[in-house]
Amino acid sequence: MSNVPPSSAFSSCPVPLPHRSEITVGHGGGGRLTQDLIDRVFRAAFANPSLDTQHDGALLTLPGGGRLAFTTDAHVVSPLFFPGGDIGKLAVNGTVNDLCMCGARPLWLSAAFILEEGLPIATLERVVASMREAAAAAGVTIVTGDTKVVERGKGDGLYVTTAGVGVIETPLAVSPASLREGDAVVLSGDVGRHGMAIMATRAGLTFESDIESDCAPLVAPVQALLRAGLDVHCLRDLTRGGLATALVELAESSRLAIAIDAALVPVTELVGGACEILGLDPFYVANEGRFICILPAAQAEQARQVISDHAPGGPAVIIGHVKAGPAGQVTQRSVIGSERIVDRLSGEQLPRIC
Repeated sequence: MSNVPPSSAFSSCPVPLPHRSEITVGHGGGGRLTQDLIDRVFRAAFANPSLDTQHDGALLTLPGGGRLAFTTDAHVVSPLFFPGGDIGKLAVNGTVNDLCMCGARPLWLSAAFILEEGLPIATLERVVASMREAAAAAGVTIVTGDTKVVERGKGDGLYVTTAGVGVIETPLAVSPASLREGDAVVLSGDVGRHGMAIMATRAGLTFESDIESDCAPLVAPVQALLRAGLDVHCLRDLTRGGLATALVELAESSRLAIAIDAALVPVTELVGGACEILGLDPFYVANEGRFICILPAAQAEQARQVISDHAPGGPAVIIGHVKAGPAGQVTQRSVIGSERIVDRLSGEQLPRIC
């Protein structure tokens, strides 16, 4: 593994269409267009305190006491099967991990399938078997679901939507609103594997060994952090938009600033090489088994060790800290010591990766 600095080629991403009267592929990329769609359409229509926190899930207080986390996710990945995973494993772990990021212990999932006419039943059986295995590994049960079929040519094979419920057993408020000036940012492992596993497969790139997706459940490291009694302020998994977008989201939600050191962020040689070939910045490439933990700086080294002992893709590293301002700003110190502002991408780097 090596620390490969992100390419500047992300600036060459396709410029989004100037109009906003119809949906573009870029609206699904997790960048500026996605946020614009959420703010203008969904938050405007459904505004409420739970939604307005912009967390990975809703934190819900039961009438008789106790708290739950609830989340949902749709999966449209292409191809359906890729090195290190498939749409079924991705659907389970994606929802499980969103619950974990709320500080919850995942318990139950639902699964809804949109099937295209002509899909081989053997393909569906393979996806469902993968979901069963992933659910068992994460300690959750798929308890309800739905199935719909669309005409041939209108469903791209198979889409899966999962929703999940978990119990919050910690008294901590694990949320973007809990970030504080001086907090440390701890990264659980190397970045960019999931998106590059899919893109390398699509592009037909061959290396000495395959780039495998990091798709994995994050139950073990998160529960270990909570059992250790650490004052975890916020957790965020690095899915659409990767590490860079996750940091920007948290800075904007908390109205604080975050500074990171790019030289400390691990990127494998295979992922870094594939990003160079395809003109992509690994800091913006999606992951499905990596997260950041933000907590008081005095506890950062203990958190780093706990995560390293339990999380896939380690060892964990401390990559930055939270600052007072400017509000919503993320800065990145390069390997040569220069500093630049990290922002959301305008276009879509990697369509259909989750």
